[in-house]
Amino acid sequence: MDAYTVFPDAELAHAGPVSEAFLQMNIRRFHHACRWVHELPYGYNSDRDDLMILFKEKMGTCTTKHAVIGTLAGEQGLDIRKNIGIYAMTEEIVSGTRRLLAEFGLPYIPMVHCFLVHGRYRVDLTEGNRNGKNRPIEEFLHVEEVPAAVSGKEEYLRYRRALSETILRRPELAGVDVKRILQAREEGLKLLKENLRRESG
Repeated sequence: MDAYTVFPDAELAHAGPVSEAFLQMNIRRFHHACRWVHELPYGYNSDRDDLMILFKEKMGTCTTKHAVIGTLAGEQGLDIRKNIGIYAMTEEIVSGTRRLLAEFGLPYIPMVHCFLVHGRYRVDLTEGNRNGKNRPIEEFLHVEEVPAAVSGKEEYLRYRRALSETILRRPELAGVDVKRILQAREEGLKLLKENLRRESG
């Protein structure tokens, strides 16, 4: 992934609720807003569909961090888009995954991560955060553009569609049904939260 400094460093105009939230904190340039979001602790928000939850709880995940900066970019007329990517979660990326792979009989667990795209650049504002992962995500099984503030329900539906139309057609997943993937995903989410708790503790 690339650093947020690949983005244009526009001066923020009064252009919408997210712009106003940053301006009220005396954050007046796009790079400064990106830095503020990047430096917030990684943490699971109480309501991921509340666009302003990041400002209220002073923490966020890839979902809420990129929703805020993606929305800010839209308000400012910058060509920066939010993408979701489905990656292959393994022991190398998330410690403890090996046990889940053995339990479900899978080579990996398809999991969702999101990031921002500007031209040929990809930016992850959670990179370097303590986020339950051992390293940044660089490779994806599936990528698609989504609205900056895509709802949890819509993101899940897109994940399900990508599983059916793309990922479960891969040869290494022959004979695996959606139900097994979804059960493994739930356990994968629990594992990520457990790892984050251990890192933060």
